[in-house]
Amino acid sequence: MSALPWLNPTRVAALETALNERILILDGAMGTMLQRAQLDEEGFRGERFVVGSSCGPGCAHFGPHEHAEKDLKGNNDLLSLTQPQLIRDVHRQYLEAGADLIETNTFNSTAVSQADYALERVVYELNREGARLAHIECAAMEAMTPEQPRFVIGVLGPTSRTASLSPDVNNPGFRNIYFDGLVATYREAADGLIDGGADAIMVETIFDTLNAKAALFALDEVFAARGTRLPVMISGTITDRSGRTLSGQTAEAFWYSLRHAKPLSIGFNCALGAKDLRVHLDVLSEIADTFVSCHPNAGLPNAFGGYDETPEDMAAVLGEFAQAGLLNIVGGCCGTTPEHIAAIAAAVRGSVPRARATPAAYTRLAGLEPFVITPTTNFVNVGERTNVTGSAQFRKLIKEDRYDEALVVARQQVESGAQVIDINMDEGLLDAVAAMQRFLFLIASEPDIARVPVMIDSSKWEVIEAGLKCVQGKAIVNSISLKEGEAAFLAQARKVQRYGAAVVVMAFDETGQADTMQRKVEILTRAHDLLVNEVGFASEDIIFDPNVFAIATGIDEHNAYGIDFIEATRALKQRFPLAHVSGGVSNVSFSFRGNNLVREAIHAVFLYHAIAAGMDMGIVNAGALPIYDDLEPDLRERVEDVVMNRRSDGTERLIEAAERYKGKKGDVADNSAALAWREHSVGERLKHALVHGIDAYVEADTEEARLASTRPLDVIEGPLMAGMNVVGDLFGAGKMFLPQVVKSARVMKRAVAHLIPFIEEEKRRSGQVHRSNGKIVLATVKGDVHDIGKNIVGVVLRCNNFEVIDLGVMVAAQNILNAARAEKADIIGLSGLITPSLDEMAHVAKEMKRQGFTEPLLIGGATTSRAHTALKIAPHLTTPVAWVRTPRVQSASHNH
Repeated sequence: MSALPWLNPTRVAALETALNERILILDGAMGTMLQRAQLDEEGFRGERFVVGSSCGPGCAHFGPHEHAEKDLKGNNDLLSLTQPQLIRDVHRQYLEAGADLIETNTFNSTAVSQADYALERVVYELNREGARLAHIECAAMEAMTPEQPRFVIGVLGPTSRTASLSPDVNNPGFRNIYFDGLVATYREAADGLIDGGADAIMVETIFDTLNAKAALFALDEVFAARGTRLPVMISGTITDRSGRTLSGQTAEAFWYSLRHAKPLSIGFNCALGAKDLRVHLDVLSEIADTFVSCHPNAGLPNAFGGYDETPEDMAAVLGEFAQAGLLNIVGGCCGTTPEHIAAIAAAVRGSVPRARATPAAYTRLAGLEPFVITPTTNFVNVGERTNVTGSAQFRKLIKEDRYDEALVVARQQVESGAQVIDINMDEGLLDAVAAMQRFLFLIASEPDIARVPVMIDSSKWEVIEAGLKCVQGKAIVNSISLKEGEAAFLAQARKVQRYGAAVVVMAFDETGQADTMQRKVEILTRAHDLLVNEVGFASEDIIFDPNVFAIATGIDEHNAYGIDFIEATRALKQRFPLAHVSGGVSNVSFSFRGNNLVREAIHAVFLYHAIAAGMDMGIVNAGALPIYDDLEPDLRERVEDVVMNRRSDGTERLIEAAERYKGKKGDVADNSAALAWREHSVGERLKHALVHGIDAYVEADTEEARLASTRPLDVIEGPLMAGMNVVGDLFGAGKMFLPQVVKSARVMKRAVAHLIPFIEEEKRRSGQVHRSNGKIVLATVKGDVHDIGKNIVGVVLRCNNFEVIDLGVMVAAQNILNAARAEKADIIGLSGLITPSLDEMAHVAKEMKRQGFTEPLLIGGATTSRAHTALKIAPHLTTPVAWVRTPRVQSASHNH
């Protein structure tokens, strides 16, 4: 939010002081209490809204007999105007029950929601009066107990529409509300709440994060227009036990998408009872550097739509939350009453409020799922194929309106290991704004694509802004620059921040693109300082693009383009270690277009040296890259001469060598000259296939290895594991990238799948089918979709007569523990490939301790050391733990 002065600094200080001293009590359900009044249509209309008035539709008359054509029964917000004393009575009952925070009766007081009653014209008044009534009661109670201040929380509800999802299942690209429309309706409502005397604004019951982003954007605009601001609170809704919002986000992704607003609090309410909210609240408590709130329903709805959880039962659960250090604010939602609030207040009284988390300064992006870039994250692959300027295939699909097929391209990028997908629609004959919006809307309906963050890529600001209005997660803007001067740069940067995105900054200023190392560093240093000091960007949300230019062009001035990028990268990472360096890798080889083998060799060499210098992100088709160590030595030497500008005749020597590779395909599996590996031993062939992701021969080679082995398991523990160990070593050394590892994993899966029937037959023949050494529940933890290590361990354990319950990937902690209990498991096994999985494993261990599990815990992962794992997980354990570094899993069959 804008760094403006507080509207009521004394009230804000009092609120923050109270939050630091104790757990504050939020009120309970308004609707539940109003239902007790059993108002009929006439009761909702009151004396003001009558049927058949001479004032026609669209009447702006606000007199005692205002026209209202539609039925108004059920419009609880309208009671602030027609039954104000009833609303005040409900507020007073919650205050008497111990509430510190009173929410205004404005949940549906937006033009979008009031359109159902044709009462859009009274939206501002509903909000103003809703806040005013709450203020009257809070002031009266505070006057009686001045030692306990009471605060009015102005409520902005979610509206009845969703900007991220289509209401028409047959048309996923359709929307019945757009970002700008939401901003307008929230602005009107916010003005009323502020004028009515709200102490803070809560955007609550968020089922679509894009709606919430529109509300936060509107609030920022309102505050900017007024020159002052109020604290902002955010409360989302996990809609069911899937653990996601209605629009598909996890709790962690939800927070990262909204963290830019710097809210007073973040939390969850509604939909679930307290017990089911705990796991999600635990996630927020661990990562949120602000206060955390929780106001759940009184259990789940019964068959009649009512709520059965008693005040005592609900208070017992929330009391445990408080004792566990999860809460700063607690109250109730649907089905709760003053009796519930009184019991909750008593249960948390004396509990120490949660200490705000102090997360490390990492880049935290989000699609439907979080993506955190840490110092141990390997090179971040930004998929380049959904870019009309870089992919002729994608451009053709978009221009021919074949968006369904274009989605397949995006899906393939994610399946191949892209951690972010770059989307660019800058083509002269396209309406780039419309194309960007349509494609992003379609992606939102595809969870397997939308799970990763997007990079909105355009040279046109209007296209970038249109894209930002379509994305609920935390995206990356590619790019802004100083090309048009500081004023334009700062204006765009502030907009990017208001939309909640990270930003790529090009090395481009008023005098042109930077083409030397010194100019790259100078421009990007200036841009960084402006972003951090003038706009308030976090350094970790800044991504430098020092300009990747074509080398070996024959122009002497271009000879240093490769090394200048690399050295600029080194200097920038030394100055700004929290920021990132990216670039469009394919640009560097443009001089050799048409010669794919040479181009890919240039990419591999350039990336190898740039990554060593600090480049940690890039737009690249990594799955098509050769492995640096596998390049033909003469070609590699000549490419390095050009990339590193080591010889004056480097370009001529590379052009000479390139002639030998013209017309040859880049895929070693299809290159007849590269099939010499087929002459090696079967073990070496399997290793080669795994390292290079070649599956054409794997089943035949696996069968040959099986026939030469004593047991089928020997093939897994021998040549297959040897190959995967090489993959792991190359990945750890930065010579392989995640998309290449994914290809290797697919080869491994095919090999293992071929062996499984033989392994089962061996067990049957040996009479071991019914003899069990124990039962293990295995899962890849939440946030990680990689399962190769888990699957290998599962096979090995089955071979050793363990019963394996495989829960799959992306499994939440509580689901793992529930399965372990239901299956009466002897061991719990957790797997993960990416570094953030370690935090989730630590969370599972913590929950095991809290919930009294005594079973051993088996930890497996490819990228984290045993020592690091021990430091993370050991403090949470009271049970034995074993470490398995996949793919080096041979010891698993002996340790258990």
